[in-house]
Amino acid sequence: MKHVLSLLLSFFLTGLIWAKKPNVVFLVSEDNSVHYLKHYGAKFGSMPHVEKMAEEGLTFNHAFSNGPVCSVARSTLATGILAPRGGFQYHRKSALANGIQPWSAILKQAGYYCANNRKTDYNFSTGKGEAWNESSSKATWRKRSSPEQPFFYMQSFAVCHESSLHFSEKTMRGEKTKTPVDQVAVHPYHPDTPTFRYTLARYFDRMRLVDEQMGELLNKLKADGLIEDTFVFYFGDHGGVLPRGKGYAYESGLHVPLVVRIPENFRKLVDHKRGTRTDGFVSFIDFGPTVLNLAGLPVPRQMDGSAFLGKGTTANELASRDEAFGYADRFDEKYDLVRTLRKGKWKYVRNYHGFYPDGLQNNYRYRMLAFQEWRNLFHKGVLNEAQSQFFKARPPEQLFDLSTDPHEVKDLSTSPDHQSVLIELRGRLRNKLKEINDLSFYPESHLVEEILADPIAYGKKHSKEIAQLVDLADLAILPYRDAERSLQRALEKGSAWEKYWACVVCSHFGEKAKSAVSALQVLAQDRNLMVRMRAVEALALVNGQDPLPQLVRIANQSSSAVEVLLTLNAVAFFRDHHGFALDVKSLKVKAPQGQYLRRTEYFAEDLNL
Repeated sequence: MKHVLSLLLSFFLTGLIWAKKPNVVFLVSEDNSVHYLKHYGAKFGSMPHVEKMAEEGLTFNHAFSNGPVCSVARSTLATGILAPRGGFQYHRKSALANGIQPWSAILKQAGYYCANNRKTDYNFSTGKGEAWNESSSKATWRKRSSPEQPFFYMQSFAVCHESSLHFSEKTMRGEKTKTPVDQVAVHPYHPDTPTFRYTLARYFDRMRLVDEQMGELLNKLKADGLIEDTFVFYFGDHGGVLPRGKGYAYESGLHVPLVVRIPENFRKLVDHKRGTRTDGFVSFIDFGPTVLNLAGLPVPRQMDGSAFLGKGTTANELASRDEAFGYADRFDEKYDLVRTLRKGKWKYVRNYHGFYPDGLQNNYRYRMLAFQEWRNLFHKGVLNEAQSQFFKARPPEQLFDLSTDPHEVKDLSTSPDHQSVLIELRGRLRNKLKEINDLSFYPESHLVEEILADPIAYGKKHSKEIAQLVDLADLAILPYRDAERSLQRALEKGSAWEKYWACVVCSHFGEKAKSAVSALQVLAQDRNLMVRMRAVEALALVNGQDPLPQLVRIANQSSSAVEVLLTLNAVAFFRDHHGFALDVKSLKVKAPQGQYLRRTEYFAEDLNL
């Protein structure tokens, strides 16, 4: 009898605990930024259910995905950890980072029922059942053990995914859009053509479909009597999918919509009136701390973000937040390294591989007719400067005033009137990279071979070396005469990774770095294949010599998939943008699989293979 009473008391107390906890629902639309929602000022993109949520909640004018592409963004969201610190910054993963716990596991351990429908796409390893009670296309909150059990539910909506814009010319001619093609506003960096107009109008139509699907789920919450016990977050998983959005660290790739519906029964947890907006900055690293805070759970020290709702947060404190950090690394087979710092109206961009153009070949991107047309028009020489920049080299650093230039087409980094802002933000970003021990200052091959067993611990152990590499990379910002001595020292006497970065810096300087040619020629025979690859790349940009035979030999010699991938990235660059001829049949890579198959398939198109 005592046992029975004990069980009943336990169930009763559990019910009381559960009753005090709010539910949380994430509604995630794939591949869209604020630029495609009427709620954020666009002429089209009406989403009635989202707009209704806003009337009953809080709109965030400045919410950001830290990374502009799926796996990186979702890994950041799921952990509250900045991807370059946690070792999961590359899309798609070549290997998984270890020692990382998703915060949904903390909720699950605390008694929440955690269900995901259904996309995960993480670049870190999780134990079976660690993150979710269930994760599938049939996952639902309705399978929890008791109606009183609180839940966290996440659902992704793919109807607006990039693939929705992989239509044919026949489709464009035969399928009309509901959004009037002749009334859409084409972004200033895009050519104003029927193809771009149709693509844009079609995407506005997709946003309406997303809204309809989310409305169905909201109605289920209402039917279950849960809506006023549930915080509902609507947001995009990263920026919009039109060219120069997804995958690129511009605002079009990072600035996402975020609307949170505030449930009546938990209004006390939010220091905002329903139906209002906030200008405070939040990013994906803050979502985990926020949910844990709403659930009354402590936030692990390992997380990089801070809560923006729940106990201890205020509207005034949130409004004071004005900074967001962004990053872009490898995107499928296309390599780049970009770090950004948004501070109020200012956007600072550091292009560590700026000699590569944004428009470098990426097979999946160029399935889109708009991408193809944009490149063709560039080669015809009919685009203006803003439209052409996508296919040209970028400066090592850029500065944009987003209050007057929201599309980031007017670089102010060389403006005498803006040097104080430039220097301040440059320093803030540099300190940020050192603070987080940014692991992208090692090549991805080294990350896979030496770091991923415990990335955060590795970063801490090698923090001094990473800081030195950050400073070395920033020699690219200086006039060559000021950088020359330090650069020469690194080329001749530096560690392997110092030599690696010194070569990258030489590539930025191009013909200005003639004095480095002798040292680069020595490194073009280095035992370290990645140092050798960067040296060959630099010699081509500094001295004009054909790099492709040497790059092909490096690719053929390596047994590392990511070494081959980085090397073939350079091959694509020199073939497509500098006109060097590639003997495709000479490529004999040892392990033709994974992402670098996209490069070899692309090269093989010339042979009709």
